[in-house]
Amino acid sequence: MMTENKSTPFDVESIRKDFPILSRKVNGYPLVYLDNAATSQKPLAVIDALVDYYSNYNANIHRGVHTLSQEATDAYEQAREKIRVHFNVRQSKEIIFTSGTTHAINLVASGFRSILQKGDEVIVSTLEHHSNIVPWQMLCESTGAVLKVLPINQEGELEMNEFSRMVSPKTKLVVVNHISNALGTINPIEEIIKITHNAGAAVLIDGAQACAHIKPDLQALDVDFYTCSAHKMCGPTGVGILFGKEEWLSKLPPYQGGGEMIKEVTYEKTTYADLPHKFEAGTPNIAGGIAYGVALDYLNKIGFDKIAQYENQLLQYATEQLLEIEGLRIFGTGKNKTSVISFNIQGIHPYDIGTIVDKLGIAVRTGHHCAQPLMDFYNIPGTVRASFAFYNTFHEIDVLIKAVKKAKQMLT
Repeated sequence: MMTENKSTPFDVESIRKDFPILSRKVNGYPLVYLDNAATSQKPLAVIDALVDYYSNYNANIHRGVHTLSQEATDAYEQAREKIRVHFNVRQSKEIIFTSGTTHAINLVASGFRSILQKGDEVIVSTLEHHSNIVPWQMLCESTGAVLKVLPINQEGELEMNEFSRMVSPKTKLVVVNHISNALGTINPIEEIIKITHNAGAAVLIDGAQACAHIKPDLQALDVDFYTCSAHKMCGPTGVGILFGKEEWLSKLPPYQGGGEMIKEVTYEKTTYADLPHKFEAGTPNIAGGIAYGVALDYLNKIGFDKIAQYENQLLQYATEQLLEIEGLRIFGTGKNKTSVISFNIQGIHPYDIGTIVDKLGIAVRTGHHCAQPLMDFYNIPGTVRASFAFYNTFHEIDVLIKAVKKAKQMLT
C-alpha cells in the first residue's frame, strides 16, 4: 500500500478540490473515478465559464452588431486563438471547431470522397477506435478505394516494419491514433508521418486519447490533420477541433451546408466562406468552445510535464499491484504507454468485475471500448479498463486493488 509521495510534482489533494464531483459518494462509498479515457471530470473554472456565458452574454456569434453578440464572438475567437497557441499551429484559420473527434474524422473522410479514386489505398491500424475505422470503410465503399490494416504485436505495438512495406504509391491517406484508447499504447507518429510523407500521402492523427496527457506540437510533427475532443481534457462535451494544414483544408469541399459557411447564396450558385468558417455550418457550441479555452488554461497552469510525470507514477504503481493478483493479465504491455490499464482475470467476464467494483464506488470501463477488431485480435470479449488522470491518487489505486481482489473472490 502506498500513500501520496511528497516528492510528486504537484499537490494532488489541492488539485482535487477544483473538481466538485470528486467529493461525492456512489453506493455509499467515496467515488473513485477511473474512467478518464472515456471522459475526464471538469474543474470549477470550466463549469463557471459555462455558467458565465449563459448568465451574462449568451448570444449568437459572427452575425450580430449588438453588444452581446460581439462579446460572445470575441470570447469564442479568443478560445480558437488559445487552441492555436496550445498546439503550436501557424494560423488560427487552420483550427476548425467540431462537435468532437468523431465529427472531425468524418469531416475529413467526406472531403476525401472528391480526391480518392478506385484502387487508391487508405491505411488504418489494428489499434483504432471505431470512429477511426467506420468513416474510412464508408469512404472506401463509396470511392472504390482499398482499406488496408496495419497489424500489431502481442504487446499492442504497431508493426512498423510491416508499415514500411505497406506504404506504396497507391497510398493516399494514413490514419492512426496517437494513443490507443483501449491499451494506452503511445504510437510512433513521428515515424509514421515521415514514412507517409515520403510516399506522397497525407496523415490524419486521432489525438483524442493523447491530448489529456501530452502537448503535441503540430508544426514540429508536420502532420496534415490532427483531431481531439475537449471532454477528454477537462473541457465540456460536444466540442472538439480539427487541425488541418491550409493547403489541405482548401482542397476539401465543405462537409455541411447552411448558415455561417457561405460567402454568397443565390438559387443559381453558392460560394463558400473562407477558412475556418467554410467548415463551421450553423450555430456552434459557443459555450463549449469558450470553456474549452478555459480548460486549456487550467491544464497549462498545472503543466503537461508535471501531469505526465505524475500519471506515469500512477501507471507504474497500479501495474505492479495488479500483476500481483493471480490469473490477472494486462493487455497492452508496450514500452511506451500512458495511464491506461486494460486487464482480465482468467475465467471471469470483465462485465462481472466492473459490476462488483461499481457497487464499491469505483468507476471503470468494461467491454470492447469501441475497439472490437482489437479485442478480436486478442480473442477476448473485452477488458476491464482503469484509466488514470492527474487528479487520481495512489490511495484510489489501493481501493481499486482491494475491490478487484474481492470481485475475484466472489466470482471464483
